[in-house]
Order: sequence, then C-alpha cells, then structure tokens
Amino acid sequence: MRRSVLALLTALIATGAAVANPYGSVQVRATVKAGRLTDVRFLQLPSGDPTSQSISDQVAPVLAQQAIAAQSANVAGVSGATYTSDGYRQSLQSALDKLGFGS
Repeated sequence: MRRSVLALLTALIATGAAVANPYGSVQVRATVKAGRLTDVRFLQLPSGDPTSQSISDQVAPVLAQQAIAAQSANVAGVSGATYTSDGYRQSLQSALDKLGFGS
C-alpha cells in the first residue's frame, strides 16, 4: 500500500525510442503523475533544414496537447507533418510502455 501511494505522488518519467524518418529523428520524454499523462517533451525533432524546423516548431505543442487529452499515444497527428506525427506516436508509445502506462 505504501508503494502505491508513493507512486501516485511521484512523477514517473521515461524516454521513448528515437524514431528516424527521412527528415530527422523524433524522440520524446513522457511524464506520468498520479496515474495520468501530464507532460510530453520533444528531445529530438527534424530540424535539418528551415522547412523541417518550421514544421517541427508548429507541430510540437499540438501533438503534446493531443496526447495529454487522449491520455495515450493514439493521437490524430498534424496534417502536413505525417512523418513527425508517426514518429511521435511510436516514440511516445515506447515511453509509455516503459512506464507500464495504459497496460
């Protein structure tokens, strides 16, 4: 019982796998607290050229909001950012699996 209470009070953090795509890699870090996905941060985003950097800057907050609202890696993604959205799903699912979240 004591351990479960501590787990509810402590933030659990895991880094997902880096997922390569033609424009760069996507990798996220997920935070779960009190049994809820509370934060998703990008550690890597495609940024090798100005277009990729611009797209990444725009989609990062949208994907994080979608994941927190869904409480899973099952996000709609962002039109025009298919590779980044797919990599995000995969990396986030990897992080959530490490945490045993949603299992």
